[in-house]
Amino acid sequence: MDDFGVYAVFGVNGPPQKLLSAEGSSRVRVAVPPSVRQVVLFSSGRWGERICVNAELSDSDRMPITIGKLTPYNKCLSWEQWEEETWIDSVTLNVSLEGGNLSTEPEVIMAVKEYTPKDTAAPPAARELHGKRKREQTAEEEEGNDWTKRREEEENTCPNATTEKTTPVRKVRGQAKGSQKLFASGAETTKLKGAGEKGAAEMQGTVGRTPPQSAVRTKSRQAKAPTHTAPLASPSGRWGQTLCPIDAQTAILIGGQGARMQFCKDPMWKLCTEDVSWVAAETLAEGPTPEARIGHTAIYDPDSRRIFVFGGSKNKKWFNDVHILDTQSWKWTMVEAQGKVPPLAYHSCSMFQGELFVLGGVFPRPNPEPDGCSDSLYIFDPRLSIWYQPIVTGDKPSPRSGHSACVMQERKIYVFGGWDTPVCYNDMYMLDLGLMEFSAVKTTGNPPSPRSWHGSAVLSDTKFLIHGGYNGNNALSDAFVFDIDTNSWTEVSAPELSVPRAGHSIITMETAGHRCFSEEDEDADMNGGRTLLVFGGGDNEGNFYSDLTTVAVEELLGAI
Repeated sequence: MDDFGVYAVFGVNGPPQKLLSAEGSSRVRVAVPPSVRQVVLFSSGRWGERICVNAELSDSDRMPITIGKLTPYNKCLSWEQWEEETWIDSVTLNVSLEGGNLSTEPEVIMAVKEYTPKDTAAPPAARELHGKRKREQTAEEEEGNDWTKRREEEENTCPNATTEKTTPVRKVRGQAKGSQKLFASGAETTKLKGAGEKGAAEMQGTVGRTPPQSAVRTKSRQAKAPTHTAPLASPSGRWGQTLCPIDAQTAILIGGQGARMQFCKDPMWKLCTEDVSWVAAETLAEGPTPEARIGHTAIYDPDSRRIFVFGGSKNKKWFNDVHILDTQSWKWTMVEAQGKVPPLAYHSCSMFQGELFVLGGVFPRPNPEPDGCSDSLYIFDPRLSIWYQPIVTGDKPSPRSGHSACVMQERKIYVFGGWDTPVCYNDMYMLDLGLMEFSAVKTTGNPPSPRSWHGSAVLSDTKFLIHGGYNGNNALSDAFVFDIDTNSWTEVSAPELSVPRAGHSIITMETAGHRCFSEEDEDADMNGGRTLLVFGGGDNEGNFYSDLTTVAVEELLGAI
């Protein structure tokens, strides 16, 4: 007998209610009562050939608030209202089953009968997170405290300095210039949410290709997409993701966040540069997949052929977990590590001799202190599954997040830029991995302006690239090459890199050619060689990109 079932508990006092069973419809929609502040979804029984159960909380306009997935390895999900800032009222839970012998019956619409025990204590109030945005406030920023009090449930995202609207978001007209924060402030979020249909339409963004320069600041008026859409052929528009090469022609995309602060419903993709194709990869991997997040890092170890995902954040959740994806067996495992490392997001992570070097980032502090940026270096040893802090000497970087770190010649890490509210940096530091000594790098030439959330990539043994980013006011489109032999900066120009973007991913790989892949350039020339690939990001005007733009590395080096 097939005893499989999917159940939900609505509120702390509610009884389990069966939503899906072995017989009956494979899709259910349930209206969540306004008084319910917690929802728990779980499965019971044998999964058999079933692959997963997709779950989505959506608002009254059927726009996703948060998503999740039950699998044979992850059989329970839970949501609380204080974690999802767009969870206000008229929330609907949508549940659908994939795999196995699916029923052809239509979607079932259910109602929840609220359960009220005789002596019910008042439901817990939403957690108050006062004063968690900045370590110091200017006089102009203090004028905005009224809206800050209305936004006490925001995540402590450092580089964007406030809310989980970490994709570059549209700046609010009339905002005091001195109080502008990286990407989005609580004020921007509050005003955008109050802007009604117009603001929602603007937040839909432009996705699917590299926008022409003239369209960079065009506000999209697209209609809202329905909750249930056809499978995507390529990743949706996003920022804050990771793109991690695993061999000469394959890279793995993990995580990210798109329009309306929504975490991407397609969090994992496989990119093949041989034919420039995307394959949705989440269902290919077994084991407990990492929870949706941004501000994490993903790095590949070629010796063990594994990807290490560390940290990041989701709404008010902060992570210090380590997930490992074995690219041979395509199986996820979560490490039960020893040692101490704080929850971090928007840090840098570098691989050296099989160990992960995690530097900086933002971490949450308990009330009444604001969030803080880290200046610490943590090392994770996968062989022993242990975190430790090395003894480091020299002139180390100040606390920051959203910076870049490039490993050069397998013995030095170059750290550039970053953000520690309210300051952006354009300084350079070098960590000698043999001596474990930091030093400030005195540079010559025309350096990049202060920025955070820029992209970086190693071009050769002696040169690396810095592109785009955010300076506290605008997304940037300029590009610079740094030469470690001469400690000099050179600005380079490439039409493919002319679109302002931040929170994007940049890698170098072997490809069949270089171009911007869109419907209009199918006959573009293919030249082959090592290529720089740029994916995603946003322009701080409500546009989120899903384009894949490429530039020949030889072309960039030749421009110096």
